[in-house]
Amino acid sequence: MRFSEVDSLRYVWHGHYVKYFEDGREAFGREFNLGYMQMYDHGFATPLIRVEVDYKQPLFYGDEAIIETQYVDSAAAKIIFQFKIFRKSTMELVAAGKTVQIFTNKDGELELTMPAFFKEWKNQVLNTD
Repeated sequence: MRFSEVDSLRYVWHGHYVKYFEDGREAFGREFNLGYMQMYDHGFATPLIRVEVDYKQPLFYGDEAIIETQYVDSAAAKIIFQFKIFRKSTMELVAAGKTVQIFTNKDGELELTMPAFFKEWKNQVLNTD
């Protein structure tokens, strides 16, 4: 962890874990062709509507972390990810969490049905119907 991410006691500030989830979502998007700009190119934004964090162990200055990101399939027009953050040196689970994103059009209006490009992505990547 970087010095700018810790408090005076060398603990990583709790709010940074949400940023680490973002790192996990972006890495997932690069690996599985579901990046924010790809969605935007299809005419959609995906704002967060829920973030859950369960803190298990603190991270400290100098720790390296591994972020596991798992897509959770849903029939609804939303994107759900679950996360696990591990301390690299010991592989201790330091935090777990979940994010939920919805689809809006470029004007910020909620999309109630799953966008066609996302259905296609799910069919290709998850082999679902």
